[in-house]
Parts: sequence; structure tokens; C-alpha cells
Amino acid sequence: MVINMKKTYTVAVIGCGGRGYSYTNLIMKKDEFNVTAICDINPEQLQKINALTNLTPDAMFCTEEEFFKKKRADVLIIATTDSHHVRQCILAMELGYDVLLEKPISDSKEDIEKLLSVQERTGKTVVVCHVMRYASGIVKMEELLQKGIIGKMIAIDHSERVAFWHQAQAYVRLQKFNPDTYPTILAKCCHDLDLIQHFAGASCKSVSSIGELSFFRRENAPEGSADRCLDCKFVDTCTYSAKKIYIDVWKKRGCPAFSWPYNKVSLKNPTTEEDLYEGLRTKVQGECAFKCGVESDPHVVDHQMVQMQFENGVIANLKMVFSANPGRLIAFYGTEGEIVMDEVLNTLTIKPYGKDIEVIKLSSLDFGGWSHGGGDAGLINDLYNILTGAKKDYTSLKESVESHLIGISAEESRLGGGKIVNVH
Repeated sequence: MVINMKKTYTVAVIGCGGRGYSYTNLIMKKDEFNVTAICDINPEQLQKINALTNLTPDAMFCTEEEFFKKKRADVLIIATTDSHHVRQCILAMELGYDVLLEKPISDSKEDIEKLLSVQERTGKTVVVCHVMRYASGIVKMEELLQKGIIGKMIAIDHSERVAFWHQAQAYVRLQKFNPDTYPTILAKCCHDLDLIQHFAGASCKSVSSIGELSFFRRENAPEGSADRCLDCKFVDTCTYSAKKIYIDVWKKRGCPAFSWPYNKVSLKNPTTEEDLYEGLRTKVQGECAFKCGVESDPHVVDHQMVQMQFENGVIANLKMVFSANPGRLIAFYGTEGEIVMDEVLNTLTIKPYGKDIEVIKLSSLDFGGWSHGGGDAGLINDLYNILTGAKKDYTSLKESVESHLIGISAEESRLGGGKIVNVH
């Protein structure tokens, strides 16, 4: 009798921050995977993730150089800072790893072309973490579009509404801490660009873009404010006070033991109030959002618009703004109807022309998972079948490059005053 033994993939992780932790947490729940090595330059991050993996010290690495001396698993999860992605992915493929690559990949056309060249030569699988494709609302929209509910696609109108406090945290304060991160249109909106490119169903022909950093600037700080929130007389009144964002809201949420975004301030698990105060006294999260000095970085914006024209005639608009409530607003317009998804209103509205309107609650579609509307879990659930070749439909490196080229061209346009830029 022949017994089919299911292959177990060994997994290594480089970059043990928030994204690395999320993927590892999900991987550890899968019998098909076994984590065998982890790497991060921060010993605290290593210890945090090793609470999940329980590895011996010889499987934990604090330097990239030591980690890449040899292949340590079948699959490498790369969840490091943006600017390391291309170099580390090339090293990984050269060593024989298949790769789960966090996005964005790069802000350089030359680097992307080099990465594609190495993949073609090595034949390794690279899965890019465009997890929003797995979010329940997005999955339902794709199902409806494939059924031809709106007829032929004409236009896409897409808004990415970033929570005001998250804008201050991730795209102002942390931009100072990580000055080598990519332009905001890639750092924040790579999910959105991927979805637009995917649903448009063709290569993008040209883009134009406008936007700037107009609010989070030193001249807009409250008069008499301090450089750090805890030292400031506006600590309890300023909308962007780090104390209000990280401590007051943490208390309102029941003082969670270890959860995002509070684990950006303290890596101690469980997190205490004093741990959060200590983090705000010493880390960039506690600095005044207006006085971080990010206005010196031309790639940091707090609002941006991108217009796209695709080879098949579809046009699209992407707007990134900060707002009261986070959530995407995506509208597809076709020859026979439209579909509108509004995450803030929790609705997916189907509007066939001349027929009754149908409204679906997004919460009724939610299949759970680990953030991004179940997207993280959806990706990890598919990973095994992608690696074995059983699943062919996934965000490959080649497809992800298309949306990255849109973002790179959009930044070129914005810095050029909104000029039209050909993507290819």
C-alpha cells in the first residue's frame, strides 16, 4: 500500500517586527510548516518572536551576514525594512530559498528588473504579501466582477482613508526613524495600487500624480508645544498627542497584554502602562508629530492623488488622505452597473443599471483571520499550495512589479509637478 506523506516545509524568518510576528504566528498554527531559524538586528524582537517558536540560541541570528552564510530552511519570510527587500531576496534565491516577500519591494525600476532577472535564472518561487487580495470584501467584489455584474469595466475610483492617528504614527513619526523607507505612495498604498492594477486587468499605460506634506510640519505645531508629547502642555488636548493615541486608547480597549499598535511602543509582553510611558519618553513614537523634521524628506506626504490610464482603456483614480475612520472606499463603474465597497460604512453595494440595488454587510462576509480583513490568514492558508504548485493564481513577483512600477512612476510625476509619466 502506498502512503502519501504530505511534505513539511521548513521556514526561516528575517525581520521579526510586526509583519514578521504576524506571519510567524500564523505559520506556527500550520502542521505543514516548521520554523527553524529567525533573524533580527534587535535582540528584543528576537525574544518576542521566539516566544512563539521556542528555538535554541544557535537558530537565532542578530546579523544578516551570519544568517545568510548558508541556507537554513526551504522557505524564507522577508519582513525587514523596505530598503533591504531586494538585496535579501536576491541572496535568498541564490541560496535556494523560495520566498514570502513583504511589500513594498523597491522604489527603483533597476532593482526590480535585477530581482526579476535573478528569479528567472534561479526558478525560485517568490510570493509577494499583497494580503488585501484575500480580504473578504475584496474576494466578494472579485467574484461579482467575474460574474459580469457591471459588464465591461470602464473606471475605478479608489480612496485609501488612513486613520488620523495612524498617519501621525506610521507615516510621520516612524518615517523619521526609518528615513530609508520608500515614498508614502508605495509604503502605504502598495495594497491599493495592486488591487487597482489587478482589477483593471491590463498593464498601466501612464500616470499623473499630485500631493504633498502640508500639515505635519513644524510651522503647524501648537504655539508653545514641546518636542516630546509627555513634556508638552497640550498632552491631553492635542489631537495627535502620543499619550492620547498610545495610552488613553490602550486603557479604553481594556489594556491588552500585547497588541498593535502598542507593541510598537514597548516590546514587553505583557505590556504595562509604565512600559508605554517609558517608550514614549525614549522612542520616536513620543515625539511631536509636527516637529519630527520629516518635511525635509521630499518623499513624505500626508495626501496624494494618482490618475492612471490602462492599456485596455480603463481609467482609475487613487486618493490617499488621513481621516476620522480608516477604511477603503472602492467603486467600480462598468457598462451595466457599478459596485461600491465602503469599509467605514461596512457595506458592499451592487447597483445594476435599471434594476434593484443590493446591499451586503461586509461583516457578514468576514471569515476571520489575522488582520487585513482576514487577508494575512488567507495568504498563509494558500502558501502551502502555492509552494507545491497546486495553486497557480497568486500575487507573483512579476505581477507585483506591475503595481510597483505605477507607484514609482506616480512619485516621479508628483515630484515633477503632476506631469504625465509613461509607466513602461
